[in-house]
Amino acid sequence: MEGTPKQNDYVLATVKKILPYGAFCGLDEYGGKEAFLHISEVAPRWVKNIHEFLKEGQKLVAIVYRLDLEKNQIDLSLKRVTDSEKKRKMEDFRLARRAEKLIELAAKKIGKQQESQEVINSLSAAFTHPYAALEELSDKGVSALDKTNLSEAWRKALLETATTNIKHSNVSIKRKFIIRVPSGDGVVLLRSALTSYKQTPGAEAKIHYFGAPHYSIEVTAEDYKKAEKAIAQILEQVEKTIAPAKGTVAVEQESK
Repeated sequence: MEGTPKQNDYVLATVKKILPYGAFCGLDEYGGKEAFLHISEVAPRWVKNIHEFLKEGQKLVAIVYRLDLEKNQIDLSLKRVTDSEKKRKMEDFRLARRAEKLIELAAKKIGKQQESQEVINSLSAAFTHPYAALEELSDKGVSALDKTNLSEAWRKALLETATTNIKHSNVSIKRKFIIRVPSGDGVVLLRSALTSYKQTPGAEAKIHYFGAPHYSIEVTAEDYKKAEKAIAQILEQVEKTIAPAKGTVAVEQESK
């Protein structure tokens, strides 16, 4: 991937040079384009010695919190990135690299290595992620590529590569949340909300009780996007169920 990230994009960066007041980083997904991480954006607390947090060659997941295209300046932040966002970004990057290698393998089979990037772009446009395309191809067969304009040769090569190399695995994420139901009648509604929520297709969810008003939800799904969607839908169901009793649902702040 070349070009420039957008503001609020999560990026994978490599620390190149450390200074007393910050660090210059190369953006791995953008051809090593330079970005700057100020010491005030390294951690939520005051950082006296930046070397306690960073070292040259270190890989980071950061967010582009300020972007000035006229000055060609990209400012990064670490402290604004949650643990789950770091995990999700690293997983996306790993799958992107995995997809590239599999597509290159398919290209070699049909002698079309020069078309690999075009195929990656085509799959990215038709699916949420190139690897998601290969997973669906492995699961549903060549018809999964009907929404692309890939040639028959590419379709067959990708199908063979996907079915041979992709083994389906699930991911799990957790969220802590607080439920408050002020009225006595709300207890019945709350019990109903926590036991009768609808499962989201492609995901399995469980709600755990830690003592009122603290709860957590754990979701297992094919990928992080589906898991996040399932959590959002279930919490919305719970909120609607307890609304008549003026109940509220609040997700607890994740640690940075």
